[in-house]
Amino acid sequence: MTVKRSIVLGTGSYLPERRLTNSDLADLVDTSDEWIVQRTGIRARHIAAEGEVTSDLAVHAARRALEAAKLEPADIDLIVLATATPDHTFPASAVTVQNKLGLTSGFAFDVHAVCSGFVYALTTADAYLRTGMARRALVIGAETFSRILDWNDRTTCVLFGDGAGALVLEAAEGDGTPADRGILTSHLRSDGAHKDKLYVDGGPSSTQTVGHLRMQGREVFRHAVSMITDVVEDAFAATGTDADSLDWFIPHQANRRIIDASAKKLGIDPAKVVVTLEDQGNTSAASIPLALDAAVRDGRVQRGDLIMLEAMGGGFTWGASLLRW
Repeated sequence: MTVKRSIVLGTGSYLPERRLTNSDLADLVDTSDEWIVQRTGIRARHIAAEGEVTSDLAVHAARRALEAAKLEPADIDLIVLATATPDHTFPASAVTVQNKLGLTSGFAFDVHAVCSGFVYALTTADAYLRTGMARRALVIGAETFSRILDWNDRTTCVLFGDGAGALVLEAAEGDGTPADRGILTSHLRSDGAHKDKLYVDGGPSSTQTVGHLRMQGREVFRHAVSMITDVVEDAFAATGTDADSLDWFIPHQANRRIIDASAKKLGIDPAKVVVTLEDQGNTSAASIPLALDAAVRDGRVQRGDLIMLEAMGGGFTWGASLLRW
């Protein structure tokens, strides 16, 4: 029995030029390189330039993904942009990206699931492709979290950075087995009971302000590992695969301790884990496509590889996607 799969044709990424190190941060708040590295694994992050907005980062990543796929913007009929830091309340930043790419056809919209946003966006685009509502999609994660940070709060400002990652998906026929290329399965979750553990204390309807990111770090860590393993194990069960079957585990790049603990609980070989947060920090919805693009471009990811993507973010939201390269 043949089934329709969404296969990846190309990836791209972009990091702003300005690099903010832990030592730079020590000049702003009471912190140190040692303190940050010990607790997070982060040594630096990139910060968008003045006037550089989320859609700008997204367009850079999108163009690089299109180049890798050997396609032109006109070949795309769907853009799904995952972001919690849009250019404006509305319109969606995805339509700004559409315009900057010179597109006047197809459709584009944003998905907002914070750090889980890219997995949500990927799952959404996959659904449109598999049902025939679109033929090729740009899936982008792009953030300018530096714009919503309280730079006096050392518990949060040291964690986040700006960046964007993208991939191009195309609908193709598969045999309906785990050996197929493309997205094999996706599993999404949310639980609003945890919304006060990671949130922004502003918004158009509540405070008429943008607000700042607030986080109960210990609570987030306490829930993260169990939530991540929940959806990853569901993806394994749905496809008859397991940790040994994986070639690469590409998690949301939030905290090195969370990444290591999740891989250990799942029984994933540390050598199969892609980690980029040391020089990027937590780029929220951009972190998975940034890490994926890095692993593709340095040759680690090869045709036929089995790859698990997973993330957890504010809401709480969490999810995982298993795909064959």
